[in-house]
Amino acid sequence: MNGFIGSIIIGALAGWLVGFIAPKGKDGCIWNILIGIVGGFIGGNVLSWIGVDWGGGFWGSLGTAVVGAAILLWAWNLIKK
Repeated sequence: MNGFIGSIIIGALAGWLVGFIAPKGKDGCIWNILIGIVGGFIGGNVLSWIGVDWGGGFWGSLGTAVVGAAILLWAWNLIKK
């Protein structure tokens, strides 16, 4: 349960933070959580491919999710155009 709630909190924070980096069309807490959780998955894969390991914990997970969410929104904006 703690991991699930932690993922939601980190996802919400990452989705909110990436809104300052990449423009997004929709706002709202649920949308931020979804962007952050999917971004965490994408960021974890991309960073592992290039050999970057920020370690576990809150800050490493948040950084990974923000990087992944930025990649997700960048790709989404390319597809949308």
